[in-house]
Amino acid sequence: MTPIERAVADTHRREWAFVLAATARVARDMDLAEECVQEAYATALQVWERDGIPNNPGAWLTTVAKRTALDALRRQNVFRSKLPLLVEPDEADMNYSAESTGDVIPDDRLRLIFTCCHPALSGEAQIALTLRLVCGVSTADIAQAFLVSEATMAARVTRAKKKISAARIAYRVPAAEELPDRLDAVLTVIHLLFTTGYTAPSGDQLVRADLVQRALDLTRMLRDLMPDEREVWGLLALLLVTHARRETRTDAEGRLLLLEEQDRTAWDQEAIEEGHRLVLDALRGGNPGRFALQAAIAALHATAKKYEDTDWPQIITLYDALLRVWPSPVVALNRAIALTMVFGPEAGLTEIEELESDGRLEGYRYLPATKADLLRRLDRKEEAANAYKAAIALAENEAERAFLTQRLAEVS
Repeated sequence: MTPIERAVADTHRREWAFVLAATARVARDMDLAEECVQEAYATALQVWERDGIPNNPGAWLTTVAKRTALDALRRQNVFRSKLPLLVEPDEADMNYSAESTGDVIPDDRLRLIFTCCHPALSGEAQIALTLRLVCGVSTADIAQAFLVSEATMAARVTRAKKKISAARIAYRVPAAEELPDRLDAVLTVIHLLFTTGYTAPSGDQLVRADLVQRALDLTRMLRDLMPDEREVWGLLALLLVTHARRETRTDAEGRLLLLEEQDRTAWDQEAIEEGHRLVLDALRGGNPGRFALQAAIAALHATAKKYEDTDWPQIITLYDALLRVWPSPVVALNRAIALTMVFGPEAGLTEIEELESDGRLEGYRYLPATKADLLRRLDRKEEAANAYKAAIALAENEAERAFLTQRLAEVS
């Protein structure tokens, strides 16, 4: 890869969301905006080779993409007829500001996430479309998050975009009173963006720091925008106490370290304390939501002085409450791990086998990985080896594959 290609690739990772959000305000059509942004990146490969990399690559790309969009709209003469509309027609897009239009959402990226989470689309379609277009997450990585094949997810995104056009949905920035109805989808998008960056589904690095930081930034902005929403507090707490372990998740050679192996003195105590305060606020008032409950579980892990001090019975209680508000098989899998810590690996293995027969976690790499670990603890080495092989076949992140391969060697 040439230096210019590396620069373009790096800018794509860091700036895609900014460039697309700014271009969408001009294009008022998601397909057109995406095409113009892609064309801007292709242009960068040629122009930067000739003129050098600009001081602000993101601003350069935004300018080129917006001009391309305006040229396309002028040629087609569809400023008012092109749908789906993202904002009301306004040719002063280049001088756009939230104050001048009365928008209540101050950030382009957050504004576009709320816009894409349109209630006319199914919940999964909202989230998948937003992750793909706004957040720049690959279709393959989104598919892993939804436990479906890449082809299935690509088809879902395509159907969602076609529905927008066919139904002539007015894809405008929602008003303030519409935000609460879209909040759960927006929180889910940001959470999946964080988890995709925190443990990358594929690639040779465990963490994609750009996605993690983007999710944290968006959540803080969301907290400022909707300061009375407890689930926003819960999500911010969850991200903070989870990300606090970032420096200890691998050793000096890049080997994956489990929670019990990590140096807790190196955790970000300031982030843990802030997250813990937010958890307490989010739990007050009764009936906590799924993000507040997940944050409470994460906080129990983060505040334990030693791994042996972890309050596993309380974690099981929280998982029981979480399953009532969010009956996810992934939650059930994590609860099985907690059961193991209280009642032994046999108890957890029973739950794992029920999840296997259920079928909803088919293709989820952490199911066979968890089963393998429990079988290893029970000294059922041959069965553990088979489970590790199944997990390795599903793992596409090199750090995870290396960890599982080492465990396989230990039981073989």
